[in-house]
Amino acid sequence: MQNNVLILDFGSQYTQLIARRVRELNIYCEIHPYHKVPENLDPFKAVILSGSPLSVRGDDAAHPDLSKIKGKMPLLGVCYGAQYLAHFNGGNVAPSNNREYGRAKLSTIHTQEGLFDNIGEGTQVWMSHADTIAVLPENAVLLASTDDVKNAAYRIADEETYAIQFHPEVYHTTDGKLLLENFLVHIAGVAQTWTPAAFVDTTVNELKEKLGKDKVVLGLSGGVDSTVAAMLLHGAIGSNLYCIFVNNGLLRKNEFDSVLKQYEGMGLNVKGVDAAARFLSALEGVSDPEKKRKAIGNSFIEVFDQEANLVEDVHWLAQGTIYPDVIESVSVNGPSVTIKSHHNVGGLPDFMKLKVVEPLRMLFKDEVRRVGKQMGIDAELLGRHPFPGPGLGIRILGDITAEKVRILQEVDAVFIDGLRKWNLYDKVWQAGAMLLPVQSVGVMGDERTYEKVVALRAVESTDGMTADWVNLPYEFLQETSNNIINRVKGVNRVVYDISSKPPATIEWE
Repeated sequence: MQNNVLILDFGSQYTQLIARRVRELNIYCEIHPYHKVPENLDPFKAVILSGSPLSVRGDDAAHPDLSKIKGKMPLLGVCYGAQYLAHFNGGNVAPSNNREYGRAKLSTIHTQEGLFDNIGEGTQVWMSHADTIAVLPENAVLLASTDDVKNAAYRIADEETYAIQFHPEVYHTTDGKLLLENFLVHIAGVAQTWTPAAFVDTTVNELKEKLGKDKVVLGLSGGVDSTVAAMLLHGAIGSNLYCIFVNNGLLRKNEFDSVLKQYEGMGLNVKGVDAAARFLSALEGVSDPEKKRKAIGNSFIEVFDQEANLVEDVHWLAQGTIYPDVIESVSVNGPSVTIKSHHNVGGLPDFMKLKVVEPLRMLFKDEVRRVGKQMGIDAELLGRHPFPGPGLGIRILGDITAEKVRILQEVDAVFIDGLRKWNLYDKVWQAGAMLLPVQSVGVMGDERTYEKVVALRAVESTDGMTADWVNLPYEFLQETSNNIINRVKGVNRVVYDISSKPPATIEWE
């Protein structure tokens, strides 16, 4: 594993964006909480301090141990990081008298400084802080200013310590990626070797060494993460990987058969298990969203455990965990209290007695897709929209019946097929339909109807953490609504969800 850059997280909403921008430079990085600085810093070539909602002037100011870092290796402080380096090294941070949120332009830049190579005056940056650096720290050299922020960037003389009060990681900072490249590549000398090909080679070799001739079971979902994880494991241990695809009765229309078919020719050892009746029985009369998730999760564990026990002498459980899940579990504030109870095959009980292997645990979603492309996985499979582990169970609001599943499967199929027909599918991050616990009056022919309402949802996103609703063409929505109402018995009204995340979530439950 290439441990190149260490990002110390002070709780900023933008910390993951820093990591994403660094990875886009083909440089590997890891995020660690500020109070958990790794004991061994030898693998790291540079350190970045993130922003924070805290104030360095507050009693709850975050204090990292930088004794092995500052002045000893290249260091870049961003926003809170910049203020921390100033306030506790002879400078002064005070409440800002001017508005320091949003877009700003660098009015002066010391262009002879390497941090701003090929970045000109007037470049746009993004500010987001209530405090400001009133006095620079000892031995500091001013590098850049805006009209309102005199000390927008500085460095410490005789050290490779740099600090900026703006956020280079956000889209609104026009030359932010270039600034990070200047710091990491030209100042810190970090090699740009983090590529999909390098990841595949390194990971397969590590898996071979870790697993040897052991047998591994993996719960396939048909989605991107589990498929890429399966192919990496297959490259390492071949037929000792046993893939199990469970039909929980809450998949999309015909998905159980189509997913099994898509794996034909990939060389994987895949077993399909149709347990739809078992899941629907466990869900009978359950309408609370969390109880539904638990019922689905528990049923999955029972089925998966039963199937895993049919594989003699299995030692490992493989999961498609990706980096945002890992970051969440070790975040500055601890695991989120709103983590949903069912995530793929997460939460498997102790009685399974299996060790866990997670080949993708250091990748972001877009990196998973690039790795999959490197391994030759079909582009259509890699472009598949994310689909929730509990499936249609959390898209049917209220209790679940076989008839409701049938209705929603038909509606969903019309919607998804329509997106493909109109060449809109690949422009959408995730799309699906929700069956609402609402009936409305309608007129079909000369008859009055009193039938169900469905909501369509389509969002654009990069990693699902934030999302905006997609402005689908009116003509498409009109055609889709007509097709749903005409083809799906039991539905007489279609609405479109125009809520963004936040404040809404992508799924309704």
